[in-house]
Amino acid sequence: MKIDKVINNNLVRSYKDGKEALVMGKGLGFKKQKNHFIDESLIERIYVIEGEENGNYLEVLLSNIPYTYVQTTNEIVKFATNSLDKKLDDTIWLGLTDHIYHAIDRAKKGKTVRNALLWEISRFYNHEYLIGKEALKIIEKRHDVKLNDSEAGFIALHLVNAQMDDTVKIQETMELVRRQKKIMDIVKYHYGTELNESSIHYDRFMTHLKYFVRRLSKGKEVIKDDLGFLDVIKTKYPNEYKCAKRIDEYVQKELNCKLTEDEIIYLAVHIRRVIAESV
Repeated sequence: MKIDKVINNNLVRSYKDGKEALVMGKGLGFKKQKNHFIDESLIERIYVIEGEENGNYLEVLLSNIPYTYVQTTNEIVKFATNSLDKKLDDTIWLGLTDHIYHAIDRAKKGKTVRNALLWEISRFYNHEYLIGKEALKIIEKRHDVKLNDSEAGFIALHLVNAQMDDTVKIQETMELVRRQKKIMDIVKYHYGTELNESSIHYDRFMTHLKYFVRRLSKGKEVIKDDLGFLDVIKTKYPNEYKCAKRIDEYVQKELNCKLTEDEIIYLAVHIRRVIAESV
């Protein structure tokens, strides 16, 4: 790879597979000029740019963020990738670097931002939240700044985003969490009880809801499956079916989307299992 433009000592612009890319690495641009070959042993991150406007924005953004923040993000993403055992989308790298930079800046100025969905994030996405807590330790070690638990929640949302199969903004992810919470509240209110969060069926219900609300938010058709026992469920578990119908009413009102009978039954089955372990 050749240098097209030196942005600073740690950041240069180049091209990868015919696309513009920002290449990062400590000392990568030091005493370098256009058309010089990039020392590949120094490369720590390559960010391929989609669209000219994005390229200009990223150049300005990254040129103003000290490279230590890039290294912090690299360590967090590496830890998260190993912990989740999943490949995270490259979009996390830029968004998380920017977030950490501004979070530390706010903390140094004595300002904090409250995460209104921290309780829900810590339960619906517990693994990601625990990684977020570990990320706070990495940040404190590298920057000598202690961030609060709200930031662990925000970091968790970045991790959730990076596991999705399409580009979703953090605000949209927070909206998905709100919808999951509303559905869980419907179930709790219907039965007048708290749910057993340590049960395996609770975890399975949470997993179902994660994909359920994502499908609905993207306007995709929900489950259509030949379950083969629709009438049996309606007859044997009428209360669970009624609860699932309440969720359907919420979905129609909130998203203008009517659930299929199969999806309602599928919800009823999950509700039956999680309630059985909670009462």
